[in-house]
Amino acid sequence: MKIVSIIGARPQFIKSAAVSRALKKYKNNFEHVKEIIVHTGQHYDKNMSADFFEELQIPQPDYNLEVGSGRHGEQTGLMLARIEEVLLKENPDWVIIYGDTNSTVAGALASTKLHIKTAHIEAGLRSYNRKMPEEINRLVSDLISDVLFAPTQNAMDILRKEGFGEKSIFTGDVMYDSFLFNKELAQKRYKLEKLTSLKKYYLATIHRPENTDNLNRLQNIFTAFSKLDLPVILPLHPRTKKIITKINFSDNVVILDPVGYLEMILLLKNCKKVLTDSGGLQKEAYFTGKACITLRDETEWIETLENNWNFIVGDNIDLIMEKISCADFGKRGDYFGDGNSAYKTLKFLISNK
Repeated sequence: MKIVSIIGARPQFIKSAAVSRALKKYKNNFEHVKEIIVHTGQHYDKNMSADFFEELQIPQPDYNLEVGSGRHGEQTGLMLARIEEVLLKENPDWVIIYGDTNSTVAGALASTKLHIKTAHIEAGLRSYNRKMPEEINRLVSDLISDVLFAPTQNAMDILRKEGFGEKSIFTGDVMYDSFLFNKELAQKRYKLEKLTSLKKYYLATIHRPENTDNLNRLQNIFTAFSKLDLPVILPLHPRTKKIITKINFSDNVVILDPVGYLEMILLLKNCKKVLTDSGGLQKEAYFTGKACITLRDETEWIETLENNWNFIVGDNIDLIMEKISCADFGKRGDYFGDGNSAYKTLKFLISNK
């Protein structure tokens, strides 16, 4: 049996690594399964080097399609053509796509048009904001894929309401599988003092265009950061670092160069709270037991809102200030599975070859 995994951004490599590890860990169950990893090259990242794969124990891609950046239509079209070539050559039993990037929807389109069975991992997420390219990618991928693996029961409920119940399965979140594994690696390989001398701090990330491309929103967020009672550590992409030269903020905001995934986990583990517009970091804050302030107007991970573990504040300065001081937390739920999502996913694919 042959599986092709299509990925194109760092979070997708981290998710797919859970599947690769499950194949290796349970090799007696999956000894007849061969995995082919296709990297579309959607995101060029200097950290996406041999060191990155070795450090996170991620298999090297079998193919790198080197599509690079570009307009959404241009990028997706190039991926579609190049993925099709690989699939015609490899002729897999299943194609696995992950999440909601252009690589996701290109993989879904290429495999479906070739009548190759397609499995969407992390299906059923909705922001109900169609201005987000990710939302369109989710809707299309869920519509045309043959099986949908839902990371939470809420995602399952959404898929049932949309008429996809018969092809949907709750497995839990493969990102939770990977987080549990990488949390141990982070503690072994890094020391906090090599990243920061601060003992108490908030951790923040900002990368979504709705914030970085809107100077008014960005100024509001940085104004709030400047007023907080603890320093805000903010690892920042070079593009965003250039943009913030146009706004005002205090030295309460501590700008770091981009950090690796394991370093980010270490910063997360030791922070007081999180402020972010990242979907992935919202979940990881929840996994770690850190309250999160979400700098967006909606979230796909509504489970995290329960019992004050996450708040949606957008760029509202007063709300950011109010919610960062909230200390009334309830119990966290086990919404994201038991850490064996990848194994359950593979077991289903093999049983339905």
